[in-house]
Amino acid sequence: MGCVIAGGGPAGAMLALLLARAGVEVTLLEKHGDFLRDFRGDTIHPSTLQVLDELGLAPDFMKIPHRKAYEISLVTDAGDVRLADLRGLRGTYRYIAFVPQWDFLTLITSAAERYPGFRLLMNAEAYDLIREGGAVRGLRYRDGSGKHEIRADLTVAADGRYSALRARAGLVPEDLGAPMDVVWFRLPRHDTDRDDTFLRLADGRMMVAINRESYWQLAYLVLKGGYDEMRRQGIDALREPVARLMPWLADRVAGIGGYDDVSVLTVRLDRLRRWHRPGFLCIGDAAHAMSPVFGVGINLAVQDAVATANLLAGALRAGAPIPERTLHRLQRRRMLPTRVTQAAQRLVQNRVIGPALNRRLDPTRLPRDLTRFPLVGLLAPRFIGHGVRPEHVGVKEL
Repeated sequence: MGCVIAGGGPAGAMLALLLARAGVEVTLLEKHGDFLRDFRGDTIHPSTLQVLDELGLAPDFMKIPHRKAYEISLVTDAGDVRLADLRGLRGTYRYIAFVPQWDFLTLITSAAERYPGFRLLMNAEAYDLIREGGAVRGLRYRDGSGKHEIRADLTVAADGRYSALRARAGLVPEDLGAPMDVVWFRLPRHDTDRDDTFLRLADGRMMVAINRESYWQLAYLVLKGGYDEMRRQGIDALREPVARLMPWLADRVAGIGGYDDVSVLTVRLDRLRRWHRPGFLCIGDAAHAMSPVFGVGINLAVQDAVATANLLAGALRAGAPIPERTLHRLQRRRMLPTRVTQAAQRLVQNRVIGPALNRRLDPTRLPRDLTRFPLVGLLAPRFIGHGVRPEHVGVKEL
């Protein structure tokens, strides 16, 4: 068999589609019974929209209810600060699309199901690797009926930042640090509320507000490790700062009934020094956990998948052995965008988020429009929209 992929997130699902489309036999394992995991940023950037276009999936994507963000703003007590304007980008897609990730994953896996070589196993949790002759030859997984094995020429770990297969391969990520964690929750949205998606910063507190039409999806940032203390203080320790940050939500914060109504993202920023073993490869969060800064995690994962398919589909289709040096070529290609993106995320974490949460940054002193500065106005939209070394679909459909 050609390839088995653990993890039905953006990296795993996109790689499975691209390989199946290229005539490779591929099995995708997802440990949950569906894709309905809420409280994610769900941002689809122009680079990913372009990939969907190249796959002929853009029309289907546009049928999914979504909102478009053409610029990014920071709301301070002194007014709005415009951080980036995507309307000047080259190409067809000059905005960020906010769409529930389960709809995105359903779109990708449904497209993959049109190809005879694709198989999707739900409720299938990969927990170990099969090793023979010094190489990985597949994986072991468990489902409701017991434990099973799948043998493959290539085993891909796309099972997230806490990857079980990565650990079984003896690959340990380097922790780059993060000063914050994120508390996700939702509150009703009224027609009289502002219409955009934005960041709010004031008085040592920071929150991201995502307009989901009928409700606000809100991400309240706390200092790393601060959630446990907040929880000990009771639910008002969350309700009160939210009401102070956004007074127009004050009459709705009672809708946060308790901490069972929130989801906590423990922010990690890390990457592997080595992404592979013989017959085994890590991509997406399993190779590099991204900070929520810039919301580019989904898009880096998709870019990894496209690069992997471009490089390996031919050999996998032919059943040819894939030397480890070829896997290392992929790592070298994707390491540059990983390093640059994470460096930018660390810069924002260390110079903005950390100081802001520690009350060492006064956002009211920021210029009202950062896009007027040539470096910011030119580079920020390209970095956020297309990233470093955007990948394009190079494998043909068979």
